[in-house]
Amino acid sequence: MRIGEAAALYGLTPSTLRWWEKQGVLEPPARDGGRRSYRNHDLRRIGLAYLCCVTGRMLLDDAAVVASGTSDLDAWQQTVRDQVARLERQMAELRAAHDYLNNLLRCSDDDIAQCRYLDLELISRTPRGRAGQQDLVAAARAATAIAPCPVPESSPPRRDEIPPEPVEEGEPTCEICAQPVIRLSRGRPRRYCSHACQQRAYRRRKRHTGKKARRAAHN
Repeated sequence: MRIGEAAALYGLTPSTLRWWEKQGVLEPPARDGGRRSYRNHDLRRIGLAYLCCVTGRMLLDDAAVVASGTSDLDAWQQTVRDQVARLERQMAELRAAHDYLNNLLRCSDDDIAQCRYLDLELISRTPRGRAGQQDLVAAARAATAIAPCPVPESSPPRRDEIPPEPVEEGEPTCEICAQPVIRLSRGRPRRYCSHACQQRAYRRRKRHTGKKARRAAHN
């Protein structure tokens, strides 16, 4: 069957399947007259990719380890274990947020900023507590001399804030950020470590092409 039918089976769009192919989550299917032709085993792979990416909420790089069929038993099971641990941390954070917000509903003030318990909450639950029992103005002045709090694990730093990891000799690296790129046993080698880097490369090529076109038109 064609890509539209294969995607529709799982409520996806053809562009999603193409993107999963580019990211290594799916192996490219056979071609018939230059067009993708999906068979039973391809449909099973798409279903597995759906379970990883949508049901299991895995990152595409992790889903590629599980769904592409290019890794061994230990590799894909460890990837699943890592995702389970990540979800458990997120669930604990969500439970804590859920319990706190329910507790917040006990306040009877029209404007919760005027609640008599707010100062205690700020001291016990926010970085403001590092300044101790000082009033807010004094605490704010003292805060400038205190190192910033680390970013919570649930809010990972931006990619440009992450220091580059050491790369072993011969290991493929991203053409944009020089971070390691996952090596696939089949298919074309990846050139970028993430969708963000791939988009940066696309914008860079587009700017370069635009400049060449303007110079050609000027000449």
